[in-house]
Formats: sequence, C-alpha cells, structure tokens
Amino acid sequence: MSNGIQPHNARPAGIWNSGGGRYDEISRGIADSIAHCVLRLDPRPGERILDLATGTGWTSRLVARSGAEVVGVDLGADLIAFAAGRAQAEGLAITYRVGDAESLPFADGAFDAVISTCGVMFASKPEAAATELARVCRRGGRIALTTWAPDGAVFEMFRVMKAYMPPPPAPAPPSPFEWGRPERIAELLGRDFDLAFEDGVSFYREPSPEAAWETFSTGYGPTKALAASLDEERRAALRRDFIAFHARFPTPLGICVPREYRVTRGLRR
Repeated sequence: MSNGIQPHNARPAGIWNSGGGRYDEISRGIADSIAHCVLRLDPRPGERILDLATGTGWTSRLVARSGAEVVGVDLGADLIAFAAGRAQAEGLAITYRVGDAESLPFADGAFDAVISTCGVMFASKPEAAATELARVCRRGGRIALTTWAPDGAVFEMFRVMKAYMPPPPAPAPPSPFEWGRPERIAELLGRDFDLAFEDGVSFYREPSPEAAWETFSTGYGPTKALAASLDEERRAALRRDFIAFHARFPTPLGICVPREYRVTRGLRR
C-alpha cells in the first residue's frame, strides 16, 4: 500500500477516511475529553509530540498551541488534508502525514511524548500498535491516551450499529473497547510504561437526536460506511434506532449524552 498503510488496514483506512472534513464535528463532540487528555500529557514548548490517529487534527492543534512541535498521523488521506488546511489557517506549524499506527514511519525514540484521543484503540492489531507507540516514545518520555469505557454510552451506540453489521469473521477481531479496561492497557503497555489512570465523562450535546444522526452519518466513518452499505429499508431502520438511542438523553435544550472514558498516562521506562 502507498503511504505505508498495510494491506489489512486498507479497508479500515477507507472507512475512517469517508467522513472527510466533517469528522471535525465528531471531534467537536469529544472536545472536553481531548482537553482532559492534553492537560494530563502536559505538552511543553519545544517538545516533539506525536498525535497518533489525529483524524482532522483537533488534538494536534490543541497540543501545538502549547508551543510543542507536533506531528499528526492518520490512516485517512482526506482527514489529513483537512487537518493540514485547518492548521495552516490557524497559523500552526504542524506536520501531517498519512501513516499506519501498526507500522509508524519514525525512528526509535523519535518523540518526547505521544498522544492518542479515542484513536489508537481502533487499531486492527492492538499489540502491534502498542509496540509501535512504545518504540517511538523516548525513554523518560510519556504518553497520554483517551479510550472509551467498555460498558459506556459509546459502547452502547456501537451496539446499536452492530445489529446492522454483517457477522464478524471467525475468530472475531478484538474489541476496541478492551482499551477501556486498565487490565488490558497494562497488558499492552505495562512492560514499557509506568501507568496511571483517571476516569472522565464527556458530554455530547446536540439540538436534537436527529442532529446526532446527521453528524454521525455524514462525518463518522463507521456510521457513514455502515449506512451506505444498507438497502433503503435497513438504512431507515438504522436511522430510527440511532435516533432512539440518543433520544434517551433529553434536556430542555436538546440532548446531552454522558459518555464515559478513561485517560491513561504513561511514563516510558
């Protein structure tokens, strides 16, 4: 594959890339959790920091405002193009490139710190991604990750979508929500990092449940790709169930979905 994307990640790259610039609205919906993760990373002026699975670059822009030298990597070429355009418009000197979290195009210890906000958890091969994350972080450096809870609202949202997906291959691939368990994170990263955890809740707000469907079906690759794969009847049913899920969280002004997550900070041994 071009741009260093491994063949088994070609399909995931296409799915995540399908949201294009509209993925920035997805990041807007988790901006509070991103700020939490960046705070715990504590980026410093002059540090070289990797934003892994940067998407449209929301996290990388926040880190860059600290004065750090930031590199953003993602599978999606259109996501990267949008991120680069936004950074340029804001006068932020961020380097972006298409790349694979399971085979990063950087030298050992190339970064003072690595951050990934609800990104690396979706890697097809978590062990490979964890190995690469540790490899490119220098000794004495640090990581900060945000991962969705294994039994929270985002997991429930994915369960709504799962009912419309084809059966998984056998054996089934690992669930990305395993990254929400400290025990699993310790399995993946505990050999290389001293780990600490902090729980949080992100509040996803929209004017209506229908607005949530519009945001996700146009900007979130997994939802958009799933909807596009269905016939008209099943697509309408997915839309109905997706809206019904978000309608469970009404407020006088719209909806507000509390979405539980975990921040992991690691210090590289």
